[in-house]
Amino acid sequence: MGGAGGGWDPGPFHVGVSGWRYPPWRGVFYPRGLAHRRELEYASRSIASVEVNGSFYALLRPSSYEQWRAQTPPGFVFSVKGPRFVTHMKRLAGVEVPLANFFASGVLALGDQLGPVLWQLPPTMGYDPERLAAFFALLPRTTRTAAQLATHHDQRLDGRAFAATDADRPLRHALEVRHASFETVEFVQLLRDNDIALVCADTAGRWPVLEDVTSDFVYVRLHGDQELYVSGYGDAALERWAVRVRTWQMGGTPAVGRRLGPPAPVREREVFVYFDNDVKVRAPFDAIALARRLGIQRLALPT
Repeated sequence: MGGAGGGWDPGPFHVGVSGWRYPPWRGVFYPRGLAHRRELEYASRSIASVEVNGSFYALLRPSSYEQWRAQTPPGFVFSVKGPRFVTHMKRLAGVEVPLANFFASGVLALGDQLGPVLWQLPPTMGYDPERLAAFFALLPRTTRTAAQLATHHDQRLDGRAFAATDADRPLRHALEVRHASFETVEFVQLLRDNDIALVCADTAGRWPVLEDVTSDFVYVRLHGDQELYVSGYGDAALERWAVRVRTWQMGGTPAVGRRLGPPAPVREREVFVYFDNDVKVRAPFDAIALARRLGIQRLALPT
């Protein structure tokens, strides 16, 4: 099950799961007895992308990102969740050094397998256009500028910082909001002006579902169809999402959905979809089922 041999075709669809280290998955999705350190390696043979969510809780180490890249096949994509210290504790203000620390923690070690960076705001944080605009201005838009920003890390990362990139690539950002005050056309325009993707988050009715396209890619998080983090997605629900994803990818506007602003320009887009309904081990199976509907080739496991 090594990293060599085969790979994923990096097409326009990236479907996967948010996180992969969940004890309930063991013996259900993961074979019994599989070493925990090999779980990502195993998952990457059935799922073409993952959202790294450990980075939300703490600064990780470059060695972790390097190992993950080595364990996964070519074409596999990692999206990375920005730290809650930036979004929930600092609430996006005064975050120049925390951003430098985040990008110095090893994110750039993913190389060409690095996808978008996800920023998830807390439910208690309302719409503040000035604060958002100031935060967006700090975000690096290429891996080279991210590496430059990383050099401004504080002493906590002395001796363990990764502030380099093997090539200069675009670096994209997505924002997930959870407060009703964001339901305004001005917010949609602010995202478009700053080339930030608005996350379309299905939260079983708990938080707003917004489907405006605001960047050259679309980012979807599926937290549960009927019950947050618990419910799986049945055939009908998966087919509805597959239709939406195909429409977004072709540059169209889904016939069903809630949008606040005018339609985005028609252009083909990449679409990232992550299932976060992990409690009852639905996420990996739902991801595989949606990927099949989208025609993503599943890499056969070695015998």
